[in-house]
Amino acid sequence: MNLFDFHKSIVQSSADSLKKLAVFNPLTIHKKGTRAKALFALALVCVLWGTTWIASKEGVKHIPDALQMAAIRQLLGGLCYVAFFLYKKAALPKGKEWIPILVLSFLNFMISNGLSTLALQYEISAGLGAIIGAIFPLWIVVIGLFISKEKMPLKALIGLLLGFGGVCIIFYDHISDFLVPRFQLGILFSVIATWTWAFATLYTKKQALNFNPYFSLGLQMIISGIVLYSFSAASGKAVPITSIAWQSWASIAYLVIFGSLLAFICYLYALQNLPTEQVSIYAYINPMVAVLSGWLIFGEKVTIFITIGGLVTLLGVYLVNKAFKAVPPPEQPEAEGI
Repeated sequence: MNLFDFHKSIVQSSADSLKKLAVFNPLTIHKKGTRAKALFALALVCVLWGTTWIASKEGVKHIPDALQMAAIRQLLGGLCYVAFFLYKKAALPKGKEWIPILVLSFLNFMISNGLSTLALQYEISAGLGAIIGAIFPLWIVVIGLFISKEKMPLKALIGLLLGFGGVCIIFYDHISDFLVPRFQLGILFSVIATWTWAFATLYTKKQALNFNPYFSLGLQMIISGIVLYSFSAASGKAVPITSIAWQSWASIAYLVIFGSLLAFICYLYALQNLPTEQVSIYAYINPMVAVLSGWLIFGEKVTIFITIGGLVTLLGVYLVNKAFKAVPPPEQPEAEGI
C-alpha cells in the first residue's frame, strides 16, 4: 500500500466513524429510522440517569426520610404524565387493564425506586451503589434463561460480563465496602431493587402491546407515590412540606424533569424498539456518567482504575451493540387508550 492509499483508507475510516456517530446528532435524529431513534433515546437514558445519582445523593442530605423524597418525586412526575394524557382525552384503564399497572407500580416504584433511594440513607457509597446497580443487566440474562425461547448471542453475553467487570474496576476501591457491617442493610435494599427492576423491565416489554405504556407510567408513579408517602407519614419520619430545604426541592425538580419525565420516555421508547439486553447496558454507562459528573462538578479525582475500567466497560458496551446490530426491532402497533 502506497502513502496515497494509506491516507485514503484513514480518511475513509474516519468518515465511516463519523457517519456512525451521526445517529446521536439531535439536529438530524428526526430524519433517522426507528432503530436510530431508539439508540439516541438509549444514549439519553445513559446520560440522564447517570446524573440523577448526584441529585438523589444531594436530596437525601436534607430530608430525614428518603422514602418521602422518593414519594414526592413520583407524585409530581406522575401528575405531569396523567395531566398530559387526560388533556389529550386518553381513556382511563378499566377492569383487568389495572393489573399490569398495579404490578409495575409495585415493582418499578414502590420496591425498585423506593429501596434504591432508601439505600442512600444507609450511607452506602456511590461506588458501592454503582457496582450493585450494574448487576441489573446480568439479572436480565439470568431471568431470560428461564423465560425466553431465544438464545442470547455469545458476543452480547461476553459484552455484558465485560461491562460489569469494567464497573467493578472503576470502583475497585469500594469493593471492600461489601464487608462493612453498617452498609449491609443498604446493600440488601440495593440488590433487591435491581432484581425487581429487571423483572419489571421484562414485564413491561411483554405488556407494552396491551396498553399505552407512557400513560401507564404516570398512573404507576401516582399510586406508588401515595403508598410511599403514606408509609413515610405513618412511620413518623416525614417532615412538613414547608420545612424541606431548597436544596432538596432543587434535587427533586431535577429528578422529576430529567429522571422521571425525559429519561423514562426515552427508556420506554428504547425498550419497545431494541432488544432488552441491549437496553440494559445503560446500567454500565450510568456509573461512568456519575463519575465524570463528580469530576466536573465537585472536582473529584479520576484514578487509573476509573480510566482502565471505563475502557473495559466501553468495550463491553461495544460488543453488546455489535451483537444486536443485525437484530430487527420488534414491531410495535399503536397503543390505544392504556
